[in-house]
Amino acid sequence: MTEQNRINLEIYKLLVQTISEANDLDVMATQLSQLIVGALGIKGTALYILDPEREELELLASAGLSIDYVNKGPILVDKSIKIESNRRPVIVSDAHTNNKLQYPDKAKEEGVRAIISHPIVMRGKLIGSLRLYHSQPWEPSPEEMSYVEALSQNLGVALMYFRVANAMLNVKETVNDIHSVWL
Repeated sequence: MTEQNRINLEIYKLLVQTISEANDLDVMATQLSQLIVGALGIKGTALYILDPEREELELLASAGLSIDYVNKGPILVDKSIKIESNRRPVIVSDAHTNNKLQYPDKAKEEGVRAIISHPIVMRGKLIGSLRLYHSQPWEPSPEEMSYVEALSQNLGVALMYFRVANAMLNVKETVNDIHSVWL
């Protein structure tokens, strides 16, 4: 690991621990977002989930970013960074010299210089996106990108877990409702 690496094994383990110990999706997403910003010393992070009907990413949690920036407009899956950014990892090393952002003026106003966007995929389907924002130009190392990829995979498993858990809770509530009607 070089001194320039922001992500290393110890940070990665801490992030995965936050995911694996979570009991609530919103709490997990908020804690993880805050932890990423603090541990990596970056400007901000955002965790999005996919609305497949509208092909938009909806904000689940963020840290370090202004309300104005996170509410800048819809994040369209194939236009957000204009290169199908949410279907494969994208590194925008310097947003000030990159013409592929959906909202370049908002990024500049926010002080965002670099963006890493990594898809969250489960069983080959896009279900969300993890984005890291930095106030300085940033060219992440291959090792850092491996950690971001592994973190995104863990997030995919966690998102599916919470989806299944919510479905099971709904079934349980329905069964209890039916049972109470018949008693």
